Amino acid sequence: MKAVILSAGEGLRCRPLTLTRSKVILPVANKPLLEHIIKALAENGIREIILVVGYKKERIMDHFGDGMGFGVNISYVFQDAQLGTAHAVKQVKEYIDGDFLVLNGDNLIDAGTIAEMLAGKKGAVTLLGVEREQTLGYGVLISEFGRVTKILEKPKEVVSHIINAGIYIFSPDIFEEIERTPLSETGEYAITDTIQQMISGGKEVTMVISRSMWIDAVHSWDFLKANAILLEGCKKDVKGTVEKGVTIKGNVSVGENSLVRSGCYIIGPVTIGKNCDIGPNTVILPSTAIGDNSSIGPSVEIQNSILMNDVRIGSNSYISNSIIGANNTIGSHFSTEVGSELMIEMKGILHHADMLGTVIGDDNTLAIRVLIKAGKMISNNCSVEAGVTVHKDIPPGSIVV
Repeated sequence: MKAVILSAGEGLRCRPLTLTRSKVILPVANKPLLEHIIKALAENGIREIILVVGYKKERIMDHFGDGMGFGVNISYVFQDAQLGTAHAVKQVKEYIDGDFLVLNGDNLIDAGTIAEMLAGKKGAVTLLGVEREQTLGYGVLISEFGRVTKILEKPKEVVSHIINAGIYIFSPDIFEEIERTPLSETGEYAITDTIQQMISGGKEVTMVISRSMWIDAVHSWDFLKANAILLEGCKKDVKGTVEKGVTIKGNVSVGENSLVRSGCYIIGPVTIGKNCDIGPNTVILPSTAIGDNSSIGPSVEIQNSILMNDVRIGSNSYISNSIIGANNTIGSHFSTEVGSELMIEMKGILHHADMLGTVIGDDNTLAIRVLIKAGKMISNNCSVEAGVTVHKDIPPGSIVV
């Protein structure tokens, strides 16, 4: 069976991180989100993979190539116009010769999720459902005896606790159905409309309720949750150099050519990439991932955060519940304030974050003694002068004095 991964979207709700990359390439436990999905497929013997790409497709293609380095064979199909999920699936028609699996590239899954789906395959379409107490903002499934009778897109009241997880098994007949799918009210061709059309036509549409991993990475801060969960499965693996006087507890991974200096205190799960310089006297607490070629100065404390590649953090800094993009230089005494139950505005719409420090894009320079208030974000290519307290979101290319 072939697998199709929909990876063409922009990831607008993950800005500023997605100004320079697709959401599916954002790191979770120091690997792109999409890489974890491909691994889950490969572990189930699915090695023929079609990536539907569009936005920032070059970065995806550069990382994965033909898939040989990941034990799979990858083909690419382009969806330059974002006209919906049914339109995306339609693009792969010429590559399909039998039943095939369709997944969203921004849902973190594991091998068990795919195994459940394959084992439960039945009917013209098989959908994956996930049981959740809170379903607001999601499409939900209504079923009788395992057969789906209705798909409701983002109902305003609770009618079901089974979320449509956006993972499907289709036969090639789906392409004929897509041709008859009308344009939705939002101006897209939605695959859920196609499936509902099949249900109304009497086709058998079934679902599998997953008990395995499924995490929907909608916002940038959702990657912190995904990172924490995946790091729970990491193993102790110290390939770099750890000086005397370092305390390491739990599962901590230290990459090749990295140096952890004396006096550091690290509690796993933590992963540190290649060619990093940590400390001395730095504290790294659970659920932290530090990317390659990064330098963390003396007496820094980091917890529950993602630092991407080529990040430099000055001494006596504090970073918590935050994501820091690539190639950032941050001066000493930097601090992130952390807030809970935040309402964060994006393009006039409020989005909820359980807990967040900050999100910083790529290629910024922050001078000494910068404080960022909870939930405030810095975009790309910004310069923040010494002693500034960031009270509002900073747009790209800004100079803050």
